[in-house]
Amino acid sequence: MELWYTEKQTESFGITAKITKTYVDEQTEFQQLDMIETEQFGTMLVLDGMVMTTVKDEFVYHEMVAHPILFTHPNPEHVLVVGGGDGGVIREIMKHPKVKKAVLVDIDGKVIEYSKKYLPTIACELDNPRVEVIVNDGFMHIHDHKNTYDVIMVDSTEPVGPAANLFTRGFYQGIYEALKEDGIFVAQTDNPWFKAELIQTVNRDVKQVFPIVRVYGANIPTYPSGLWTFTIGSKKYDPLEVDTAAIPELDTKYYTPRLHKAAFILPKFVEDLVK
Repeated sequence: MELWYTEKQTESFGITAKITKTYVDEQTEFQQLDMIETEQFGTMLVLDGMVMTTVKDEFVYHEMVAHPILFTHPNPEHVLVVGGGDGGVIREIMKHPKVKKAVLVDIDGKVIEYSKKYLPTIACELDNPRVEVIVNDGFMHIHDHKNTYDVIMVDSTEPVGPAANLFTRGFYQGIYEALKEDGIFVAQTDNPWFKAELIQTVNRDVKQVFPIVRVYGANIPTYPSGLWTFTIGSKKYDPLEVDTAAIPELDTKYYTPRLHKAAFILPKFVEDLVK
């Protein structure tokens, strides 16, 4: 008998993958958590029925959350990751020697626990001495740490359940206050095919808080539609003004210095959303 996992991405569209094993099927305090083995994409983390990451394509998302922003800020010594309990963004942050400390705050400790066990190539830097892992509400952590961070990365699920507060103007205002005077933040902002209104709303709200706002994209095959967006809000530094010739080559699979500015060139219909 064949077993298949299907993510219903809209009421009338979804993706499906053949699975060979289920490692975890658990309702945590905050969400339904599944860790499954798929033939096409390897081990897959699923939260509340939504694909969060897979061994095969995770590098795209994690690299594109971390590197564009870390190469935009000239001295990103103190970095916060909200969410991201799988550890992939932390792994990429640790490739930057300028980072003295990275703090990961995820509300669900089970995500961290099972990622260490079943996604070791993704969670491999969570025990790095430069990393502090906190199981807590990222929204409240932001509120309680004014003028603390050079860079903040919001690696959240879609705006449902425990992540709903991470897509509000109040949260972006809290991020602004938690950043230092030249701070910069980035958030994943979903896809333009199914969530155009969300992208418009986030862009509008971030522009009300930050003087510099930029949107960029990447291709992630297991995320809804495959085309994914990220939004940067910055107090001072513009990612489009970065001297890409000065960006060192890293051990990456997707991000390159040449891609840095190219990622901000959006398809016309996406460009129209954020004008």
